[in-house]
Amino acid sequence: MNPTHAESEAEYPGILGWITTVDHKRIGILYLLTTLVFFLIGGVEALLIRVQLATPNSAFLSPGAYNQIFTMHGTTMVFLVVMPTLIGFANYFVPLMIGARDMALPRLNAFSYWLLLFGGLLLHFSFIAGGAPAAGWFSYAPLSGSPFSTSSGVDYWALSLLVLGIGSVASAINLIVTVLTLRAPGMTLRRVPLFVWMTFVNSILIILALPVLNAALVSLLIDRQLDARLFLPQGGGSAILWQHYFWAFGHPEVYIMVLPAFGMISEIIPVFSRKPIFGFDFVAASTVAIMLLSLGVWAHHMFAVGLGRPIDVFFAVGSMLIAIPTGVKIFNWIATLWGGTLKFTTSMLFAMAFLVEFTIGGLSGITFATVPIDWQVTDSYYLVAHMHYVLFGGTALAVMAAIYYWFPKMTGRMLSEPLGKAHFWITFVGFNLAFFVQHFLGLLGMRRRVYTYTDLPHYTSLNLLSTIGAFIIALSVVVLIANIVLTLRKGKLAGDNPWNAWTLEWATSSPPPHDNFICVPPINSRRPLWDLAHPDQPDDAHGFRLDVGEEEVVDKNKAAMWSFIVSEAGFFMVLIISYLAFNLGPAQQSAAKVLDPMKTALFTVCLIASSFTIMRAETWRHRGNLSAMRAWLVATISLGAVFIGGQGAEYYHLLTHGVSVSSSLFATTFFTLTGFHGLHVCVGLVALLVVLGLACFRDFTKTSAPSLEPISLYWHFVDGVWIVVFSIIYLRPLL
Repeated sequence: MNPTHAESEAEYPGILGWITTVDHKRIGILYLLTTLVFFLIGGVEALLIRVQLATPNSAFLSPGAYNQIFTMHGTTMVFLVVMPTLIGFANYFVPLMIGARDMALPRLNAFSYWLLLFGGLLLHFSFIAGGAPAAGWFSYAPLSGSPFSTSSGVDYWALSLLVLGIGSVASAINLIVTVLTLRAPGMTLRRVPLFVWMTFVNSILIILALPVLNAALVSLLIDRQLDARLFLPQGGGSAILWQHYFWAFGHPEVYIMVLPAFGMISEIIPVFSRKPIFGFDFVAASTVAIMLLSLGVWAHHMFAVGLGRPIDVFFAVGSMLIAIPTGVKIFNWIATLWGGTLKFTTSMLFAMAFLVEFTIGGLSGITFATVPIDWQVTDSYYLVAHMHYVLFGGTALAVMAAIYYWFPKMTGRMLSEPLGKAHFWITFVGFNLAFFVQHFLGLLGMRRRVYTYTDLPHYTSLNLLSTIGAFIIALSVVVLIANIVLTLRKGKLAGDNPWNAWTLEWATSSPPPHDNFICVPPINSRRPLWDLAHPDQPDDAHGFRLDVGEEEVVDKNKAAMWSFIVSEAGFFMVLIISYLAFNLGPAQQSAAKVLDPMKTALFTVCLIASSFTIMRAETWRHRGNLSAMRAWLVATISLGAVFIGGQGAEYYHLLTHGVSVSSSLFATTFFTLTGFHGLHVCVGLVALLVVLGLACFRDFTKTSAPSLEPISLYWHFVDGVWIVVFSIIYLRPLL
């Protein structure tokens, strides 16, 4: 029995079983139920906004209450609904679609979910702890600084997003490792379903983008709680730096919220067209192109900032380029529909609506890549319309399609098609009524982020239509929930494969058993169930053959550690950029006066030497000499402790001489960068002590032996980061 399966065996009955579960299917359902609750909360917040804006000069909400509501609505929908909904579907279906019994790291999977729930509760606790955040879901500086946001709302916002960000990174690492290590025999990376592929690429994007936000949030909290001024211009800081950090995360975030939705559509359209997807390789490759391009176009959110024409041109071109791989997908989906035997189920209707609405959102997005147009409409309701056409008209409609497509697999019952089609048409009408008119409001000059407006021509009628549309959307949600409740009570039994689909999740029962599969069918193509049903017409006979040898087995612990290292590299990159942004030139020379590079060099040598000692520990472990391994581990821990002791002595010296976090921008960035590095060293020391304890007090068995190598990778990373930090902070002023 494999360890993953063994870990998921200990399930308790009833509610306790759900609370303690590590089964990926139950965790996926918990994600979806939790996001449904937050979706209802965010929806109520949206309705409050629309009631306030339904008439001019409204006093339904005060300006302060409105700012809190629109901040919480945006934050809730982005971080507590869209992202975790997609992660929930990935949790449930990725292992099933690759023929695995569970996620690679079940306990980490459960930990990720509980971080989501705790982060959401922490955010909404702000309502009763002095007031919710009121600086927008983007919390632009200096508005988010303590001089302008005096309540604790922004602190709760930053803390909750930090918790959610850690959980999202943990989920992404788990999904990456699962796809790399647990695919069934025969399922190469070129044979995984497109939903799995896009989730995999999306997970890579998460570990690249989320740490940028996490580092920015940490810096914001230091500003607010320790009286630093990193983002406050009146203290020498830079409000624009916050925008760079936020949108360096925020633009990839747009694709984090839509790439798995692309994968859903790529599974649904072929099934209800009775055709394999057109241009599988192009769809897969364009996903990678979107991921890479999304990392380099963040400043198109900042054209109105005044960065200069060369920078504006660069990001405008990049923003236009990213439309190409997105357009490739649209044409591939249309080509799949062309000539197919279309079956207009509720799922297919939502998928078709996705094509229309997301295309509209994409076309309006291209207009923002044209700098003069962006200058005119960036702060208007035109942008609000664009964002909702991408996220609701795109991701939300794809999720609706996925609910109707996969609900039979999750529950064993079919959602009502008549109720489903009523749900679709109510959603379609309500969505377009609510948001299409906002394009015209924006072009007429109505600004976003304002709590009311004067009775200018067409403002009242268009806003009233938008509010009516919002309430129609609310009605559609009621219809969906009613459909789910009625189906769970007495819905039609689904059977194993009601759609006659082709991917592995339909090869098991509905709902799947605890272990997912009694027997995984042979995988010789991208459509294994087609091959089972049509042995005389195998899938590979109609296209590019994928007969490749067995892929190299990937160790899940090393894969997880490498993924974690990539994410932490992004975190430290932001802290290093912050230091460099404020400590070049004369500031660097002043730094040289308060630091002692020679003393620091001594404990730096100790840390670098610890990389060699841990390598020796690994060598002796492989040779089976546990005594020598323990000795070298003790040496590694001792050298690391000397480094931490030296850093502590340096901190004490600086603090006693008046150099604190709030005393200057040098001190803020110095303590932040070196402090988080020291924290990482301490975490590494704890991990090494655990390994040493295993080696000293019980048999260092084959099961526990691999724990050393991932920790060694982490330790080398920490040492490498310090070499960069030491060079920048201590050596550069001497040059």
